[in-house]
Amino acid sequence: MKVAIIGGSLLGSIPDFTGIAGQSTQTPYGEPSGICTTARINNIDVCYLNRHGASHRLAPHQINYRANMFMLKTLDVTDIVAVTAVGGITGKMSPMRWVVPDQIIDYSYGREQTYNDADKAAVNHIDFTYPFEDGLRKKLEQAITMSNMACLTQATYGVTQGPRLETIAEIKRMQRDGCDIVGMTAMPEAALARELEMNYATLSLVVNWAAGKGSADSTVGGDQLPEIISMDEIRRRIAEGNEKAEIIIKNVISLFNQ
Repeated sequence: MKVAIIGGSLLGSIPDFTGIAGQSTQTPYGEPSGICTTARINNIDVCYLNRHGASHRLAPHQINYRANMFMLKTLDVTDIVAVTAVGGITGKMSPMRWVVPDQIIDYSYGREQTYNDADKAAVNHIDFTYPFEDGLRKKLEQAITMSNMACLTQATYGVTQGPRLETIAEIKRMQRDGCDIVGMTAMPEAALARELEMNYATLSLVVNWAAGKGSADSTVGGDQLPEIISMDEIRRRIAEGNEKAEIIIKNVISLFNQ
């Protein structure tokens, strides 16, 4: 058993991990976001990868998801916890809420999203009814409880293209479609992990209300205007969430020994 943690804007690094000496970053699908770092925690081999690369240099649509997932597979990873910062759409998804989503709606486009597109390769239709592995989701829920925090475990993650944030109209459409939170990176990560037979689940922290969901103090003609999303506020919440995310990750890793 080997666990991989994929970080991004949230959980940009994990302290005390050491680099894998001589680990190649080349794959048949190009270059991953960077090398994996590794540590042994509670007798479990754990590796960490930041999907955005060094200094957060890769926008969501620029990430080579196929190379990242393929590299983790070659490292014999069995389980992947993907940490994401998201926006809240529905009423329960308020800022600083932890969410372990159970469904996905994919609005992204133009991303290399399958290994099943080689010439002369037989088509393989993976089952994606439940995009996140249930056993790993339950471990995350238990780890959050162990950390004296609360979480929501029934939520649909809407994946947008980025890097821009969404319009009010787009968020309204996503809510009509059934989305509870919005982010930019769960796809095609989840589908590629399924193709490579690695368990995958997402630990999400709501760091802002999605467009049109927060209320500002200003009014026009007596009507309250939706607030403008503040990147400074998002960064503050991410910084606050990082320490909590590290605690949750340590707890979830401990559960692999049970």
